[in-house]
Amino acid sequence: MINKTLGNLFKGDKVIWIVFFFLCLVSVVEVFSASSQLAYKSGSYLSPILKHISLLLLGVCCMIITLNIKCRYFKIALPFLLIISLISLLAVKFVGQEINGGSRWLNIFGISFQPSEIAKGTMVLATAQIYSVLQTENGAARNAFKWVLILSAVILALIVGENLSTAALLFAVILMMMFIGRTPNAQLGKLLGVCALLGVLGIALIMGLGTDQEEAQRMAAVNHTAAVTLPADSASAKPGVSQLLLKRLDTWKGRIDKFLNSKEVPPDSVDLDKDAQVSYANIAVASSNVIGKGPGNSEQRDFLSQAFSDFIYAIIIEEMGILGCFGVVMLYIILLFRTAKIANRCENCFPAYLAMGLALLLVTQALFNMCVAVGLAPVTGQPLPLISKGGSSTVINCVYIGVILSISRSAKKREPAPKPQAAA
Repeated sequence: MINKTLGNLFKGDKVIWIVFFFLCLVSVVEVFSASSQLAYKSGSYLSPILKHISLLLLGVCCMIITLNIKCRYFKIALPFLLIISLISLLAVKFVGQEINGGSRWLNIFGISFQPSEIAKGTMVLATAQIYSVLQTENGAARNAFKWVLILSAVILALIVGENLSTAALLFAVILMMMFIGRTPNAQLGKLLGVCALLGVLGIALIMGLGTDQEEAQRMAAVNHTAAVTLPADSASAKPGVSQLLLKRLDTWKGRIDKFLNSKEVPPDSVDLDKDAQVSYANIAVASSNVIGKGPGNSEQRDFLSQAFSDFIYAIIIEEMGILGCFGVVMLYIILLFRTAKIANRCENCFPAYLAMGLALLLVTQALFNMCVAVGLAPVTGQPLPLISKGGSSTVINCVYIGVILSISRSAKKREPAPKPQAAA
């Protein structure tokens, strides 16, 4: 009776369930360890982890509800999700909550969420739907590329101003879905060429119009002038360009400068005030001593401002060593390859494209977060999916897993072709 009840509850691919369970286990252990600053502010060392566990449980409930929804109903939800995404992305421009210099959150009835998280899944769903409808024997019809490109341009334009890294990762996922959807090579080639050109122009715009505040203050100090004079003068030289057009321009330039100008610095010359996140993350990784310090024994969590979120992978390495580091990577890789196996069993294109798109969305963000934590990519605000402490992102990522599990329930094993009978 108990086995039957559990079987009805935990439906879908068992490997995906196991990967999800281990990711949640790592999340609970490491968030509890890395939330020392939150515990200090709240006055209770249990308060942050209890909140995180409650969000995970809410996510699991949403995931179980989602996996019981048949795949065809996701198509019906697409128009409503598009409307919600567009309205919320526009609303956040005017009434969004500003945190860490970016207006990315909406607060509705006391519940804060990032519209970009909903828009990401919606864009993957739309791409899967378009490519499944316009699929031919020779690959995707040329109109499929056009419609996905138009929709992507609208959604990404609303995201990019406040969250460049999210827009870039979402576009990378869409590009991979285009490849999986058998887009003609000529169209993909032209798109890559245009993207390369726009990328160069975008970087030139950032480096030309943006102001690296830390570098400006450093130069002002060298010239024995007031630290605030140079940035103020540079702002007057460019009357409100970064404030009116892209108020994140200065932040982007600062991050690019910091990443491109990174070099070996003697330990006694490291500025732990200006480069706190990168410096303490590097200390956490370097002090792991291969085998790690053990769960709960991190020392850098007390100094790393986003130890429980953006830089939780650095804490995982510090506490769990190389084995824990590669173990987490393998969980995401297994998730991707298992989803690919499920997609390969699907009889129709839509569930296959949708499952692969959501898996790529999770795994691409995870790999980028890991690269940031070990210094291989510029610092961004991307959390580690299903592990970092979060709010709406945690629940939405659980829903993505629920969609993959729902697809795994309907995916059928391919039966071998019957052998031709020998003539009598």
